Amino acid sequence: MARYLLRRSALLLLSLGLATVVLFILLRMLPGDPANALTAVGATDEQIAAARAAIGSDRPLPEQFTHWTGQLLRGDFGNSFVSSLPVGPEIATRLQVTLPLTAAAFLLAVLVAVPAGFIAAHRRHTWYGTLLSGVSQLGIAVPVFWLGMILVAVLAVNARWFPSGGFPPDGWADPAEAVRSLALPVITVALVMSASLIRYVRSAALDVLGSDYLRTARALGGTFGGAMWRHGLRNASVPVISVLGIELASTLLGAVVVESVFALPGLGSQLTTGISQHDYPVIQGVLFVSTLAVLLIGFAADVVQRFVDPRLRGGLAGGAR
Repeated sequence: MARYLLRRSALLLLSLGLATVVLFILLRMLPGDPANALTAVGATDEQIAAARAAIGSDRPLPEQFTHWTGQLLRGDFGNSFVSSLPVGPEIATRLQVTLPLTAAAFLLAVLVAVPAGFIAAHRRHTWYGTLLSGVSQLGIAVPVFWLGMILVAVLAVNARWFPSGGFPPDGWADPAEAVRSLALPVITVALVMSASLIRYVRSAALDVLGSDYLRTARALGGTFGGAMWRHGLRNASVPVISVLGIELASTLLGAVVVESVFALPGLGSQLTTGISQHDYPVIQGVLFVSTLAVLLIGFAADVVQRFVDPRLRGGLAGGAR
């Protein structure tokens, strides 16, 4: 297991390094000059040149890349071109909105999708099993921003149960108000995510329910619940774990849509503002943090699979994997 973790960690670092290079190159290929954000309309060539020198965009690309990666190794994301404020603390502040939103939506989706997916598989010949499958198919086609606007109209504007958007200025200093502000976004993301997860859980459960080992366990006198717990749960969870990792990463990356609908000051809104202002340090910082989070989620999903799947665990014990 130690050898696998070492190889997987090396792959993680290699992937992060390649992503850093690609991010830097693609960002420099975008049209527009970041110096324009510091100059007024009709600025002279001398003023634009001075602005480019101030932010370092006039230096050769290899020098810019070396400077940026050196900052990253020190845990420094640089200063914003527009506000001149450090990007790192701003990202940390924005994460206090994005991370709770993503984690709560993911947890709620799992709590809904796992039992619903199993019921849809186990009771697939009943009306409610068919209904669950149909609802999950319909939910996949619903855009998250459309569902968010519907929930705002119904639960915020008409029922007045939740605020329609925004986040407390003091953040989590008032936990109750912060939770109320995130309630609708969490429900919106969880409903869309659970619709997709129900399909995967149902498919995995169907494979287990039709397996020979489950029938053998039942034939030897085991109860259905006991056979599922001892033999079915781990086998069904292996493919679902991969999907959970993908869904969690997608939710984190897709936060920009939800945060725009609910006017939340998270990473998504920070990235949107940075792009509109050609603020390279902000864009690079947000995308680097997002990329790192996605890679860590994939790393964790792979490791959990090795612990859960008896076949992979056996391969690890024998040194084959």
